Amino acid sequence: MTVTATPRQRLTAVRAAALFDGTGDALTPNPVVTVDPGTGLIVSVGTAPPDGADVVDLGSATLLPGLVDGHVHLAFDASLDPVAALADRDDESAYAAMIEAARRTTAGGVTTVRDLGDRGYLALRLREAARTDRTLLTIVASGPPITTPGGHCHYLGGAAAGIDGLRAAVRDHAERGADLIKIMASGGNITPGSRPELSQFSAAELRAAVDEAHACGLPIVAHAHGLQTVRDALAAGVDGLEHVTLMTADGIDPMPDDLVAALAAAPVTVGLTLGMVIRPGDPPPPNGIRERIPSIIINIRKMYAAGVDLIAGTDAGLGPGKPADVLRSAVGMLTAWVGMTPAEALRASTSRAATVIGLGERKGRIAPGYDADLLAIDGDPLTDPTALDRIKAVYVRGEPLATR
Repeated sequence: MTVTATPRQRLTAVRAAALFDGTGDALTPNPVVTVDPGTGLIVSVGTAPPDGADVVDLGSATLLPGLVDGHVHLAFDASLDPVAALADRDDESAYAAMIEAARRTTAGGVTTVRDLGDRGYLALRLREAARTDRTLLTIVASGPPITTPGGHCHYLGGAAAGIDGLRAAVRDHAERGADLIKIMASGGNITPGSRPELSQFSAAELRAAVDEAHACGLPIVAHAHGLQTVRDALAAGVDGLEHVTLMTADGIDPMPDDLVAALAAAPVTVGLTLGMVIRPGDPPPPNGIRERIPSIIINIRKMYAAGVDLIAGTDAGLGPGKPADVLRSAVGMLTAWVGMTPAEALRASTSRAATVIGLGERKGRIAPGYDADLLAIDGDPLTDPTALDRIKAVYVRGEPLATR
């Protein structure tokens, strides 16, 4: 019998001028990141390539971990009316559009996302495809968000009523393989008749949803705008709060001292809705959000100063200003709006975000044993956040994806 050995793929050594590893405060000069293309993992981080490795020299580039977006909607196409566009697509065409959105996301340096609302569990289908297709990013998916009948994003198919209905909806999501539960604790801005400042579920209903999610071994995050909704969701024990704008019918509530203290003390992460690409002719954000931004910034800075755990969640897909790879613009906003240092902003968009979405042991860092998701840019992101837009290369689990 003749045994034919399969040749082992040669290691790839990626050389650059500087490196941000996802955890530090400064750049490391002249790094060499060695990747095993067979496993898609980082083998070593040093200053010289190992013998026999194929060397890729990126010259003056800076290497970073692939970015991690804590809140996207791959089912929405960032058009003028993404809700109508999705409604016009059957599941197969919607899935095809989601694949294209995923590819645009990854080409823009965002290699891991948490999808917090799809239709028909299509994001879970895409998540499974991405596990074997290295041209696609890594996805953590909630499936359709749980909402009230006729409530915010009800057209995605996650409506549930009453405590028993909520518990059944959570169990159904768990049985279908969702990575987490997303609940629309308040109304929102893209559903006619829905009001973001008003709660959709009672405090008892939120507690039941949290208890059921945790019993199923799943984290649960709440979409929450209004002050009372945020209080109720926090008291219910959610693992994450998205938005937390404290929106009212015509303005923004100031962040109360007791609430910010409770947020800082609780094991909860606030996903700040940051990231916007403004192009000539684009419509303004809905619901007078632009006029409310100064008050929102005051509240955000108060949370940051108190030590609340914060990451960026862009809501990518929800309109022309929210393209698939909009997270790069959010990194600069974490500094300009929130008050983070550039290094903190990068950590919040790499290692910290990876930990929050449950992938901290394999994403968000350039270190041995981590997935070889690499973003190479032209410039120093610690002094110039726009350097993130000058992409030279993207690697997804060790595979080169894009060179610009």
